Amino acid sequence: MTDNDVAVVRPKQRSSGAPPGPAVSAPPPSPQRARRRTGASIRSRERWAALGFLSPWLIGLLAITIGPMIASFYLSFTDYSLGYGEWVGGENYARMFEDPRLANAIKVTAVYTFVSVPLQLAAALLLAIVLDRGLRGMAFYRSIFYLPSLLGGSVAIAIMWRQVFGTEGLVNQVLAIFGIQGEGWVSHPDYALGTLIILHVWTFGSPMIIFLAGLRQIPTMYYEAAKIDGAGVMQRFVSVTLPLLTPIIFFNLVLQIINSFQSFTQAFIISSGKGGPADSTMFLTLYLYDQGFTQFDMGYASAIAWLLLAIIAIFTALNFLMSKFWVFYGDND
Repeated sequence: MTDNDVAVVRPKQRSSGAPPGPAVSAPPPSPQRARRRTGASIRSRERWAALGFLSPWLIGLLAITIGPMIASFYLSFTDYSLGYGEWVGGENYARMFEDPRLANAIKVTAVYTFVSVPLQLAAALLLAIVLDRGLRGMAFYRSIFYLPSLLGGSVAIAIMWRQVFGTEGLVNQVLAIFGIQGEGWVSHPDYALGTLIILHVWTFGSPMIIFLAGLRQIPTMYYEAAKIDGAGVMQRFVSVTLPLLTPIIFFNLVLQIINSFQSFTQAFIISSGKGGPADSTMFLTLYLYDQGFTQFDMGYASAIAWLLLAIIAIFTALNFLMSKFWVFYGDND
């Protein structure tokens, strides 16, 4: 190589076995990302804590409500009795159309519901208006009037009611003072259902408390304006109280209709579980019990249970459909 030649020096390539350069450290997580991770962790713990607290209710819902409902629906298509079941399809439902005792039970339950519920709500509203006047000892009166709602569905009250309206009961003893010969009210087919209706009306405490709470929410300025316009007591009640109380009336109506269709204890105790006399107190629930636990026809009893559910659902839906024509809400135009 001559002096005029230019030497080209190329850098040597680092072999693959050469040790790597110094490692580049990853950038630290941003505060926003750290907060997101912390928030997600907290939400996850809260979610598991919520499921833990809800688990008793969820287990009860599945094991005590949904599970038996599914089993009942299956049994309604079988001829099931004392551990033996045979699939019969819709025979139990077809049998309902040919069962005169079932038709009578539906009639008795309907009469009981549509007579006792309006009377009960009227009595509850009347007493709520009286208590709304600001009487002394309001807490005492509320407790006394609410007590029948707590005890009215008990076995003890049903037994007492049977004694009160018996042949030698308190009612006939009072009538004897005026020279009136009383009947055996609970043993007469024309009057036995009436005694149960009176018992249901007597348990007005729960709707009364709800009515009282609703009356307390009505602004007094409406009454003052109506009074200035010359409206009397009855006119103020019809024009002010009732329209503003219709949501509470609707709420109580739905609840009491559902409760009335499900009534069982009173009729069972007063009639000794037979629905007598002459099936005059044979409620639909009592007939269901008779078929399932006396006749051991669980398949037919399950079908009756679903019939009862359908009846309650129909009347509840009708109440909601009709409510738009008579229930007044504050946000209505």
